[in-house]
Amino acid sequence: MISLLSNPVSQKRWRRFRQSRRGFASACILLLLTLLSIGAELLASNRALIVYYQGHLHFPTYGSVISGREFGLDYDYETNYRDLQTSFAAAPEDNNWLIMPLIPFSPLESDLIAGDFPPHAPSVSSKHYLGTDTSGRDVLARLIYGFRTALLFSVCLLIFNYIVGVAIGCLMGYWGGRFDLFFQRVIEIWSNIPFLYVIMIVASVITPGFWTLLLIMAFFGWTGMTWYMRTAAYKEASRDYVMAARALGASGSRIMFRHILPNSVSTLVTFVPFSVASGITSLTALDYLGFGLPSPTPSWGELLKQGTENMESIWMVGAVVTAMTVILMLVAFIGEAIRDAYDPKQFSYYE
Repeated sequence: MISLLSNPVSQKRWRRFRQSRRGFASACILLLLTLLSIGAELLASNRALIVYYQGHLHFPTYGSVISGREFGLDYDYETNYRDLQTSFAAAPEDNNWLIMPLIPFSPLESDLIAGDFPPHAPSVSSKHYLGTDTSGRDVLARLIYGFRTALLFSVCLLIFNYIVGVAIGCLMGYWGGRFDLFFQRVIEIWSNIPFLYVIMIVASVITPGFWTLLLIMAFFGWTGMTWYMRTAAYKEASRDYVMAARALGASGSRIMFRHILPNSVSTLVTFVPFSVASGITSLTALDYLGFGLPSPTPSWGELLKQGTENMESIWMVGAVVTAMTVILMLVAFIGEAIRDAYDPKQFSYYE
């Protein structure tokens, strides 16, 4: 990794990427959003971040369940920290205090208002900044947690597709012959199988979960990268440096992993942002159709479905559409900057 970063070509590509202000700024924003989603419990949770009670500090967010009796309340189940904050504020002489997240609601928690039926409109006083859904759950909290789920799903899908697709594509381009012809026919057949019907069949038998959906989509999604890697490997295998490596007695694995694959890295890197965006949109579409993650898992697709069924509650559909537009726009700008950074003709001049 260090040698790759110290490579003059890699440094030149990094400078080209940074010269694209729009792409570099989009990468920074997306990285920030990713880090915030990883620590979603620090932003949206019904557990306090810090509780100071009778001279002792407690950190409930990532800790175990703390019963109400630990803080002098009259019940044994988990503390309601919003009520605890109110009781601390009513007795300032005790010097007890706590800090709640910016959004003091869990994505699975229903907050019902007496005399009113959900969904509730956005309100700063109730701290439902983007309102609630049809079950009284905070929209912004479910948006944040849904983004984390979709991002994790797309990254796992990307890793699997790249491992399988790159490996088979490199072998097809390097070995050629019958191996190449055999996998061409396999990929052609595999690409024509409608995986949505497979998911529908699976969903009719079992309740699809995160890993079930991931395995099904990965099972059919590796073929796309294979074609690109086959072409890149086929092109690189005919170059002089590969012939020289063969003449020196280098093994096939060494030629593929030390020569062909590093010189095909531009193909891999260019498609990463778009593959991540494709994974997010695919999971959102499946959740919207009802074949995705089971309820009450926070999901953009499930929230979008609620919004389209309750168009008078514009904040639900508006929140999801805005979030997806922003994410896809950032990914498009990043992909554009990466493409320019790895384009050998971008800064070439011909006379």
